[in-house]
Amino acid sequence: MFMSVKTILRMGDPRLLRIARPVTEFNCAALDQLICDMFDTLQAASGVGLAAPQIAIDQRVVVFGFDHNPRYPDAAAVPRSVLINPVIEILSADREDSWEGCLSVPGMRGLVPRYKHIRYTGFDATGEPLAVAASDFHARVVQHECDHLDGVLYPQRIRDFSQFGFSDELLAAERLPAQPCTD
Repeated sequence: MFMSVKTILRMGDPRLLRIARPVTEFNCAALDQLICDMFDTLQAASGVGLAAPQIAIDQRVVVFGFDHNPRYPDAAAVPRSVLINPVIEILSADREDSWEGCLSVPGMRGLVPRYKHIRYTGFDATGEPLAVAASDFHARVVQHECDHLDGVLYPQRIRDFSQFGFSDELLAAERLPAQPCTD
């Protein structure tokens, strides 16, 4: 595999609004290269998660995870993961509002409600089934990335648009924590 950092589509590009197609073929060079490209792109952007539609690939593939990310020093580590054809099950009605950003919505943040406890199922890179229970930041990252597969960007989840704006303006007004959540 060669390293390949892809261009991340930005909000306004209609490709971000489509529902991605399920992956039907595993253990193939094209899927392996896509996953490699996604992790390279994620690392280059210092993000915590990335969905295939964000790099103009119409497939239900997300990657996420980090041990430590300087942009999120207080966030607990999230296992480096590949999740293909995901399904999210809500384990509790408990929700939490937290600040999110997105590599496809650069420079902006918004207060987004997300479920605190979920289970996600799907497949790994080899087509093996997986099922993982996740809470808090891990659950938020998975929900955010899986939204991309359904053509949903986080601003569509914001309930109060007075809690949405450019990061630098929100920081200057002391409305945004110094280290906001999800990108």
